[in-house]
Amino acid sequence: MAKQPLTTDQRNSFLAAVLGWTMDAFDYFIVVFVYADIAKTFGMGKSEVAFITTATLIMRPVGALIFGLWADRVGRRVPLMVDVAFYSVVGFACAFAPNFTVLLVLRMLYGIGMGGEWGLGAALAMEKIPVARRGFFSGVLQEGYSFGYLLASLASLVVLHWAGLSWRWLFGLSIVPALISLIIRSRVKESEAWERAQQRMRVTRTSIRDILLDPKIIRRFVYLVLLMTAFNWMSHGTQDVYPTFLSAHTNGGAGLSSTTATWIAVIYNIGAIIGGLIFGSLSERFGRRHTIAFCAVLALPIVPLFAFSRTAALLCLGSFLMQVMVQGAWGVIPAHLTEMSPDAIRGFYPGVTYQLGNCLAAFNLPIQEALASTHGYPFALAATIVPVLVVVTVLTLVGKEAKGIAFGAGGADVPAHGPALGADGEGRRS
Repeated sequence: MAKQPLTTDQRNSFLAAVLGWTMDAFDYFIVVFVYADIAKTFGMGKSEVAFITTATLIMRPVGALIFGLWADRVGRRVPLMVDVAFYSVVGFACAFAPNFTVLLVLRMLYGIGMGGEWGLGAALAMEKIPVARRGFFSGVLQEGYSFGYLLASLASLVVLHWAGLSWRWLFGLSIVPALISLIIRSRVKESEAWERAQQRMRVTRTSIRDILLDPKIIRRFVYLVLLMTAFNWMSHGTQDVYPTFLSAHTNGGAGLSSTTATWIAVIYNIGAIIGGLIFGSLSERFGRRHTIAFCAVLALPIVPLFAFSRTAALLCLGSFLMQVMVQGAWGVIPAHLTEMSPDAIRGFYPGVTYQLGNCLAAFNLPIQEALASTHGYPFALAATIVPVLVVVTVLTLVGKEAKGIAFGAGGADVPAHGPALGADGEGRRS
């Protein structure tokens, strides 16, 4: 069967979502590359400055809640455009922070904007993408995050190492892709799935409050928050401290030059993009849950190569393979979360479950830095990654999925632990 081509509106919607998520990741991972430089600028310790990432993640659920509920009431377009404009200005302002306190407040505000972007962008994009192609485009969308990390790696090479400029320039550059995303998003039409859901709610006299308080929806919400906590711990545990580990000369660090460490980050982010595209596509054939579990299990034997290798070549190979698996699992998530979300609250539901999970996993970097100071970086990496890969596998397999469900038809309002519903409303197990 020939693949259904995307319309201009579908392409614009999807491209804007990818750019928005890329921008979010770019701005977030800038801090990962320069928090040691920020510490020097403000005369503070690295572990103290690393809290910036935690503060950003903690504020994400606030943004997901505010912009998600707004989008479920008035549609996706306007809240998304306001959100992009908000975090663009805040991210740019970080370049001019006069002290650490101001920078911390700005990063917390940025976290609010970042929290609103993923849920709304994913909801709008997945609501417009043809059902049979959700898996592939889910992988592309989620790997906008890895592409943002890749851009942050390259930008740090150019700005810090080649041009010899301050870390402030990186934040100044972050406004460019955000403005491009805003321009494209202004051309996107409203979600037809949202419009159908609104019409059905008027006919049935159902309110958003009624749906939010449904015990089935609450149980599914709790399950997805737990799943996203494990997922975020998995990704941040394999990414955030790794550039520091590669270049550190103490606490068991690999002792590589900062340029070599950054190039390794570039390579493993290419692996992440490859993993998301491949396994997002495969989830259409093998199902969302089985694809995720497969990736998590395959990541386990890679941990020794990833964490305990001592040469640049082996560390590059280990990190490349690890990100293929980790982001391969993540590539399924935009489709999986939006398919498991009720039509009437799809602006709120995937974003808040995702960001609450992110919030609960927000202490990963400080914990890894603390473990590294007492036991070394290799131990810190292994001790935080191995357990969570097991947890991701178990949580995914005990849950359900709704692959192929038709958005806007009312079929997404299903129990978290019951059979998924097809587009015709008939129960089916994936």
